[in-house]
Amino acid sequence: MNPDIVIVGAGPAGSATAILLAERGFTVMLLDKAAFPRPKICGEYLSPEASRILDRLGVLKDVDAAGAQPLSGMRIIAPDGTRLDGAYPTAGPWRAYRDHALAVPREILDALLLERARSLPVTVAERQRVTGLLVEGDRVVGVRAEDPEGRSYEVRSRLLVGADGRGSIVARALGLLRPHRLRRMALVQHVGGLAGFDGRGEIYVDPPDYAILNPVAPDRVNLGLVVPLRHAVAFRGRMETFFHARLKQLRHLSPRLEGMRPVGRLRVLGPLAWPGKLLAAAFLSVTARTAGFNTVDIGALTAASKFILILLMFIGGSPGGTAGVSVSRAARTRRFTHSMASPVA
Repeated sequence: MNPDIVIVGAGPAGSATAILLAERGFTVMLLDKAAFPRPKICGEYLSPEASRILDRLGVLKDVDAAGAQPLSGMRIIAPDGTRLDGAYPTAGPWRAYRDHALAVPREILDALLLERARSLPVTVAERQRVTGLLVEGDRVVGVRAEDPEGRSYEVRSRLLVGADGRGSIVARALGLLRPHRLRRMALVQHVGGLAGFDGRGEIYVDPPDYAILNPVAPDRVNLGLVVPLRHAVAFRGRMETFFHARLKQLRHLSPRLEGMRPVGRLRVLGPLAWPGKLLAAAFLSVTARTAGFNTVDIGALTAASKFILILLMFIGGSPGGTAGVSVSRAARTRRFTHSMASPVA
């Protein structure tokens, strides 16, 4: 049986969308090319307000139980060495859902969200590579995909959601990806041997670079470095050399890293920024829209929760509505673009 909705991408945006739609009675199929759990290049930080969304999705207690590290604030070190210690509000009008942020590896967070989706009437299909879209006239009516053995198949649906991130195959197939003026690269590695965080993350700003230290587990820190993409071109194939040389150039970060040891392999991603557009046709896309590299934060999760309101408008608010979406109705989604566009921090 064909589902009401196919979602491509089982990261936070895709899983959150699947959860919220399944709770409303829609049949959902969630596809991802990876097998979970899997690592992901990310700052692995969730703001205090993100806990509200995790709670709504039914995973907050599981995230806590999995060892997410509470952070009471952030410490920012300026190029001249000036330090700013910021604490999250614990009282007053700006107090968030919780008084602390969370640091948690993406292997854990994404797997928990996916398992929550799996506990609902959601068909979860891992290691499934989407290869194209099914188009009839002015409508997108499903996807073509391949299983792990390379066998091709098709899935038809009333609506397709592309939540497959920065390199979205869905957005690319529809010509929605555009180059961004910010051409930057992120280099991320889990490291050990660092202490003294006192419940805070650390940000080192030294233009054109910045680096973030985020303690995601006991004796495990997410070390992220963001640099202009053009500066790394000469080191193609030698990213480890570039990474360590560049860290030494951040004057106030280098002494902080004394005694550091790697506990995971270096991961590299660039360019970071690929803005997506909302297509005025029978298709909606939630794609990762990253203008820099910082955190999971609430961007993808908030976009997913707001996106549900728009999806319900398209498909009549309940299962079994009219298949497909007319161009005239889709065109009205332009009004919602700004309300959806919470940045993926």
